[in-house]
Amino acid sequence: MSEETIAVVAVSAANGAKGGAERFYEGLIDALERAGAKTELIEVTSDESSFEAIQETYLRCYDLDLSHYYGVISTKAPSYLVRHPNHVCYLLHTMRSFYDMFETEFPAPGEVLDKQRDMIFALDTAALRRPHTKKVYVIGKEVQKRLAHYNGLDSEVLHLTTTLQGFYCGEFRYAFLPGRLHRWKRVDLIIEAMRDVKSPLPLLISGVGEDEAYFRELARTDKRIIFLGRVSDAQLIQLYANALVVPFVPVREDLGLVTLEAFLSRKPVLTCVDSGEPAHFVTDRSNGFVCPPEPGEIAARLDFLYQNVDTAKRMGECGYAAVEHIKWETVASTLLQSLGR
Repeated sequence: MSEETIAVVAVSAANGAKGGAERFYEGLIDALERAGAKTELIEVTSDESSFEAIQETYLRCYDLDLSHYYGVISTKAPSYLVRHPNHVCYLLHTMRSFYDMFETEFPAPGEVLDKQRDMIFALDTAALRRPHTKKVYVIGKEVQKRLAHYNGLDSEVLHLTTTLQGFYCGEFRYAFLPGRLHRWKRVDLIIEAMRDVKSPLPLLISGVGEDEAYFRELARTDKRIIFLGRVSDAQLIQLYANALVVPFVPVREDLGLVTLEAFLSRKPVLTCVDSGEPAHFVTDRSNGFVCPPEPGEIAARLDFLYQNVDTAKRMGECGYAAVEHIKWETVASTLLQSLGR
């Protein structure tokens, strides 16, 4: 470490879970170093099992001594609590359980939870405002909208892309749903939609997560639905390559690399009107479908694509054209310029 080095402050889960955030850190560090910057990854473990644990993570970020670095790039909540005169934030997301998912997670919160939420809002707003943070970049329009609505803060969208390479287009054989098996991803919505799908269309689901057992039980009687568990990067690329369609219907997703990876594989994406950033990338009936979050609506579109493979191929080509310009090089040059490099 030296005064020429840029610190990238990352937040990792206390349970050791790996996902899109870790791939983001990998891609960001690689892009900055290819652009000629010396970097060091500073990891802070975040335990969200209680509010006391969350407060401790906020304090650990605030107490970090990064004074010997040239600049600092913070990322996921609450890394932006760091103190440095040359600090920019490239925000993945704030703690969503206190933001857009608060009412879902806590339908009857009470006075204590309301006060905790107010504290998180106040800390986040102060930390992300000038002069504490010189500039706030966000990974998508969904995060931008959330910051404006809850914190009254302006930000600039700076799209990232996947760290995976070697995407290609193969056959068009099945619906493929990759990713974390968590209720916010609404895997159950796709499983329920399959009950209305008349075509013999297989649904392949890869990944692991907190709600895997529930999803498996929900799909138990449908032999078309196959859970693959954790797959390698090479397997993931192959699974995308031979998909007919990639259904991706999370709730107000921040970005969703699934959409980008499907499009780079020239596959259409089926998403929902309330799915957040995927609904910004997908143009209905052009590179996929954007439909209401209702099983029957989803099923009708899956049946349509099964019966119209040529349309699926055309949509996939349009999807590729929509994202091929998104490069890590743009991310690195933009952030470095903001840091004065």
